[in-house]
Amino acid sequence: MMFLFPQRVDSNSKPQAKSASNWLRLFLVVLCFSMSSSPTSADDGVLNGIDVLQRDKFKLLADQRVGLITNHTGLNRDGVSTVKLLNDAKNVSLKALFSPEHGFEGKLDVSKIGDTKDQSTGLIVFSLYGATRRPTKEMLDEVDTLVFDIQDIGARFYTYVSTMGEAMTQAAAQGKRFVVLDRPNPINGVNVAGPMLDAGEESFVGYHHLPVRHGMTTGELAMMLNKELKLDLNLHVVKCEGWQREHFWDETSLVWVNPSPNMRCLTQALLYPGIGLIETTNLSVGRGTDTPFEVIGAPWINPRELADALNRQETPGVSYVPIRYTPDSSKYKDEECGGVNIIITNRDQFEPLRVGFEVSTQLQKLYPNDWKGKDAMRLLGNRKTLDAILAGESAENVKSIAEQGVDQFLKRREGFLLY
Repeated sequence: MMFLFPQRVDSNSKPQAKSASNWLRLFLVVLCFSMSSSPTSADDGVLNGIDVLQRDKFKLLADQRVGLITNHTGLNRDGVSTVKLLNDAKNVSLKALFSPEHGFEGKLDVSKIGDTKDQSTGLIVFSLYGATRRPTKEMLDEVDTLVFDIQDIGARFYTYVSTMGEAMTQAAAQGKRFVVLDRPNPINGVNVAGPMLDAGEESFVGYHHLPVRHGMTTGELAMMLNKELKLDLNLHVVKCEGWQREHFWDETSLVWVNPSPNMRCLTQALLYPGIGLIETTNLSVGRGTDTPFEVIGAPWINPRELADALNRQETPGVSYVPIRYTPDSSKYKDEECGGVNIIITNRDQFEPLRVGFEVSTQLQKLYPNDWKGKDAMRLLGNRKTLDAILAGESAENVKSIAEQGVDQFLKRREGFLLY
């Protein structure tokens, strides 16, 4: 905001008066500019929970012995780690660190991770993706409050929320307070898509009765878990400021940090709910390439045949380019794969789950003796949807089946939405 003052022309004005008038105008302009540049203004973008906590001088954690569950994504807007901020805060005593899948630095893509040591603080980093998936009683002996600060990606089978749920359960059992420093859902908080997780299919990659794309933040999910799992946990969520549900990551002005080794850009995050869904089958989803989740393939796929079949579906917001590639790690390491590069042509029309169903139904139709579609159940988590795919149903019919229960979920989540 800026006020413009018309300059007064007066032949009798003294130089001192004119100078004073100019200084007054300058003062008011500077004042208006500073008022319009508050930390929560649209121009400044989004504040994460850690930014809000820091701005408020860590009062929520005053005189607390803190255990922090975090990784390399736990940064404020200026790139300073939550570990450093809490360790340097005079009114906070940082006592323990905990890390999720992919480790404290987010570089590991292995099935089991051991404890490490943080050189900056000298604290042991207890791995929650190794011998245990939740903090033990001994790990929490010197902790009053557990703080969670990790960037999620917005898909049910991304395990950081599972780590949070396990830690919440243990904190409740031990009478510890739990604080979530919230962060935006990078693929927005509006769009939701099933299938829902079947009862009895709960696992570390399916922690709660959610659709694949849940459209919630970690703070909102924490509130849901606390109530629906009846944890009776002393829970506090430090909300983001400036984020709106319809915002994608590129509308936040926040710096992108790869949440995990194979999640390298917003495009991959948006593709992930649909393409990650089928990576437990005998299909490469691009791990071991420069573009994970943007490409899919296998040695038994004819790239032109698959691309033509998918493009004939005329699915809104997406097109497919036939390719050949050779992963240098993960599935089909050092084997040439035929497949497709998935191109998002219109983000507003693009539906990642619809694309996942299109790919699945075409693989089942074209390569029924090669594709092991039944292995998709681990992440799909919904028997009716999988049966429809394996029965050769159209993607439209599969999508319709996958929507069952989503309306009820939308009603369930209403009471937990913070934005």
